Amino acid sequence: MKTLLVLAAVSLAVPAHSEPSASFRGDERHSGIYQGDGVPVLHGVKWKFTTNGPVVSTPAVVGDTAYVGSNDHYLYALNVATGAIRWKFKTDSRVASSPAVSAGRVYFGSYDGYIYALDASSGELRWKFHTEGEHRFAGKHLHGAMPEAEVMPDPFDFFLSSPVVVGGIVYVGSGDGYVYALDALSAELRWKFHTSNVVHASPAVANDTVYVGSWDSYFHALDARTGQERWRFKTGEDPAISNQVGIQSSAVIADGLVYFGCRDSNLYALDAMTGEKRWAFSNKGSWVISTPIVQDETLYFATSDSGLLHAVNAKTGALLYSSFHHWPMFSSPVIAGRRLYIGTHAGTLVSIDLDKRTTAWTFRTDGAVRNGPTFTQSNGDPNYKAAFSDFFYDDLVIGVWRMMSVGAVLSSPVIASGTIMFGGTDGNVYALQ
Repeated sequence: MKTLLVLAAVSLAVPAHSEPSASFRGDERHSGIYQGDGVPVLHGVKWKFTTNGPVVSTPAVVGDTAYVGSNDHYLYALNVATGAIRWKFKTDSRVASSPAVSAGRVYFGSYDGYIYALDASSGELRWKFHTEGEHRFAGKHLHGAMPEAEVMPDPFDFFLSSPVVVGGIVYVGSGDGYVYALDALSAELRWKFHTSNVVHASPAVANDTVYVGSWDSYFHALDARTGQERWRFKTGEDPAISNQVGIQSSAVIADGLVYFGCRDSNLYALDAMTGEKRWAFSNKGSWVISTPIVQDETLYFATSDSGLLHAVNAKTGALLYSSFHHWPMFSSPVIAGRRLYIGTHAGTLVSIDLDKRTTAWTFRTDGAVRNGPTFTQSNGDPNYKAAFSDFFYDDLVIGVWRMMSVGAVLSSPVIASGTIMFGGTDGNVYALQ
């Protein structure tokens, strides 16, 4: 499973802190930096809410309510203090999109092909916009699976694009290959931009520019008002087995640079104004799916099957240090104080002390407690032999979800009021304190 023109001369520096999350990674730049100290010492589970499907959506928190989607087709509104359900809204398919909340409305996408806007207080539908249809990235002879001539949907394409709302406009990608700009009040289409493949990354917005990657192997910078492409950057291709290709990672914008990971196994840093490559960090075949994060001129990012969390110089890409976590990481890290928090495919949420460069604590989901021993080797590595019986495509799909039975944390953590919230593929939304 080896695993992304002229702008106004305004600073692109990310604020030191963002308010409790109203969208994926807290704000339109996906900064992922939260106020306070987070949870320096883990005391335990504050509450747990169980849905009827895997939760890969990242919660959005506004005030005392957390909004999160589930593969059981619902979007849920939960009380942050208790986990009690306030309302739920049913779509016609999986809600693998992370919601955004703005001006009393919550926005999200579903695999039924609609972008939804709900009243944040009541869950009542305000509008829904039909795209040209959702689907996963697909490739022939995918990851080397048989039969060789068959085009196969990618079972590792877990997420849908998460909306971001800026200036009354909702920006979101779709499996139909488009990036959409919709009026937040009416759903009127302002513009749409066509890429050549699936767009499941969440757009990042800064200085009237929308930044987003596509599975067409390009990273695109679009004029936020018109949708006109300002520049594009080419990443790698893999026509043989569609493994080392595509941008699942959402970008983060900081200090005049835009950073994103790619399945071509590179982490890229581009000039946000021109798209010029400043540097690229090679992960030697391992995908970079999660969104990187920048603090104090250090960029942190996670890898897939190599199970590494890297810290590099944000300006040069020079490696500072790495920590090994055995299992892949698709979850995007967040930081509060001097602690970094990230989920792993092992069904764990890990807190890392950035000063000591060591693990501060680890939490295991219910799925990890129940099924982790079956799918974990004695050295802590994934036991893929227990999940994958053959490399026929059907066996690949079954094997992936056997591995997900450990309660993998694909969702990214959100920090609010001294509580960390996230979802697991065991169907639970967790709140830790």
